[in-house]
Amino acid sequence: MKEYNVAVVGATGAVGRMMLSVLEEKNFPIKNLKLFASPKSKGLKLSFKGEKIEVEVLEETKSFKGLDIALFSAGAQRSLDYAPLFAKDGVVVIDNSSAWRMDPEVPLVVPEVNPHAVAGYKNKGIIANPNCSTIQMVVALKPLHDYGKIKRIVVSTYQAVSGAGQKAINELEAQVRAWCQGTDMPPAKHIPQIIAFNCVPHIDVFLPNRYTKEEIKMVEETKKIMEDPNIKVTATTVRVPVFYGHAESINIETEKKISVEKAIELLKNAPGVVVLDNPDEKLYPLQIEVAGKDEVFVGRIREDFSIENGLNLWVVADNLRKGAATNAVQIAELLIRDYL
Repeated sequence: MKEYNVAVVGATGAVGRMMLSVLEEKNFPIKNLKLFASPKSKGLKLSFKGEKIEVEVLEETKSFKGLDIALFSAGAQRSLDYAPLFAKDGVVVIDNSSAWRMDPEVPLVVPEVNPHAVAGYKNKGIIANPNCSTIQMVVALKPLHDYGKIKRIVVSTYQAVSGAGQKAINELEAQVRAWCQGTDMPPAKHIPQIIAFNCVPHIDVFLPNRYTKEEIKMVEETKKIMEDPNIKVTATTVRVPVFYGHAESINIETEKKISVEKAIELLKNAPGVVVLDNPDEKLYPLQIEVAGKDEVFVGRIREDFSIENGLNLWVVADNLRKGAATNAVQIAELLIRDYL
């Protein structure tokens, strides 16, 4: 098997470290691996397949020639600054930030939904990884859309603090510890409000239309990935005191009626989907149980009796894995299988 020279940019962050884990687990065919991060990580060494690899400073690197694929998890501005430089040197960039997602020349890919879109990397040398909450939703909805054509989606999310990075994880830990010890709770710094024992309906910045940027990401990205600009989407995104795993309550309206039995059949046969749905046995997806897994889990499947062709679903996935790192590596697998 041919091997490739791979870079992980933003390797020391929560998603970057997970990318390394997924590359190792999947035994991705790597010839040489380079790790990049900001100056504060200079000299740090990370483990990969039993080897210690020193992290390089992105700003000090003048050339990226010789690399084949770069997995980016370094934030939108770093991606805007550096992804074109990697691409100019012939490296295909798979970017986890929001920087390129809605660029019409950059494909936005979820392998279970629109794998053919990977071919668009030839435009700019960049492939965008969607928002974590969007990824798990479209994986679950694609088989239903193919069968019954979705007209409208109403989604409410319950998103883990790991979606805001390692500092947010640390913040929840510190707040819970303080509450348990009866000491003053540390102030909110990386999440807009105290997150311990709380739900915060505020992810990313508020826009003039009173939606948050996170909510609009779900609206716009869904249409692009599903390749259907006519789907109506509305979202409310909420941060909850969970470390790993995003949950979503999704209501859909379809042109063709989909019975509960048919929906379960479609979902059971869909790639990347696991159905956990037996209310009598208290069987439904839970964030604490899907953490560490790559699939999208679906349960609480039931008809919405308030409209003619409506369904309700409960969808849960690990946001650092399928919602970020795993999806990026799956894109890289498609890339080397069909294009490079």
